[in-house]
Amino acid sequence: MPLIYLGICLVFLILIMMKLRVNAFIALLLSAFLVGVLNKMGLLSVLDSLTKGIGDTIGDLVLILTFGAMLGKMMEVTGGAYKITHVIIRKLGTNRITYAILIAGFIIGMPMMYNASFLVLIPIIYSFSYVSKIPLMQLGIPLSATLSIAHGYLPPHPAPVVVSQMYGADINTVFIFGLILSVPAIFVAGILLPKFFTKVSATPPPNLFTPQQYENTPSFGISLVCATIPFILMATSAIFKNYQIEWLEFIGDPNIALFIAVILSIYLLGIRRGKSMDSLMKNLGDAASSIAMIVLIIAAGGGFKQVLSDSGSANYIRDIALASNFNPIILAWMLAAVIRLVLGSATVATITAAGIMVPIVQTIDVPLEIMVLATGSGSLMFSHFNDIGFWMFKEYYNVSIKQTFMIWTVMECLIGIVGLLGCLIINMIL
Repeated sequence: MPLIYLGICLVFLILIMMKLRVNAFIALLLSAFLVGVLNKMGLLSVLDSLTKGIGDTIGDLVLILTFGAMLGKMMEVTGGAYKITHVIIRKLGTNRITYAILIAGFIIGMPMMYNASFLVLIPIIYSFSYVSKIPLMQLGIPLSATLSIAHGYLPPHPAPVVVSQMYGADINTVFIFGLILSVPAIFVAGILLPKFFTKVSATPPPNLFTPQQYENTPSFGISLVCATIPFILMATSAIFKNYQIEWLEFIGDPNIALFIAVILSIYLLGIRRGKSMDSLMKNLGDAASSIAMIVLIIAAGGGFKQVLSDSGSANYIRDIALASNFNPIILAWMLAAVIRLVLGSATVATITAAGIMVPIVQTIDVPLEIMVLATGSGSLMFSHFNDIGFWMFKEYYNVSIKQTFMIWTVMECLIGIVGLLGCLIINMIL
């Protein structure tokens, strides 16, 4: 019966989000209550379980998500993101412009949310397409691919962060493994895929986007340091983890690494270049506000996971999964992929699938960091009409629905499949 109840709750979640257009935060809360009630927990018990799950989840994640958003905002408003992209493209030249966009997009995409980094970089893509006479789609596919890979694979993006917390995985190791998986994913989706669409005609849509003009941008070196310092600290801490060096573990903690980057960016990108503290603090406030709903959705996902655990559903699911001998990497990937197909949101798909997988990952012999990436990879599959990324690709590249399916949806599926294969291979090696 618990499995049937879970199925009912997932159908309920899907219906109220798709048919009634209920916000994901509210939908997850209602679904969590339904799980508890169907399993005869009692309303007060469900409430206690829900608030505990929300508190535990937010307590571990809110600083990472907030500092990540703040760093991304500083890179955007000061022109640091523009400077990195412009210099890399100029240095590598027209013949290597695809690789330049992949490198720049990956650097910018690490600290910034997908939508924000896309909107910051798209005017640069328009400009270089016009100047170099390279077809827009030959630049657009690499950009979208590398940003999507960063979104699905790498902390501090919300999905990898929250699933690391749910599974109890080491977030720095997730970052290292995510970097490893990013290489083949970028090669397949960002380098090989564009070769199949060389004849696609795409032009910037009229009056849809006004490129932002940056003046007095910071230097390339300073911009690069601010963008990459948190990931350098996190990676260094992960590499030397076995040596138990306290100060290195401290600055390599994602909370502290991102906080250091934010403080450096305030001074190096802002104060040092004549920006007022009032304007910088307003920008940081805007950044925190922009992720409020994402934080709430993640919190509700944590509550949903806790209710599954306290109601006994989680143990029931674990027992079935263990009895079936199904590969847990593939199971996590498939769950996230199916939920993404139905709901559209990669973040919601990841969190929901992770909530179901939590009791299973606690009993298996697969590294938890691999399970995080498998879940995230699955959430990138099957993007279509219910995904905002689908529509952004269509509108900003001014292509047809059919072309969007052929390019964007295929690109997302390739990234998801490469992620799954990469997780299976790394698990075999380990």
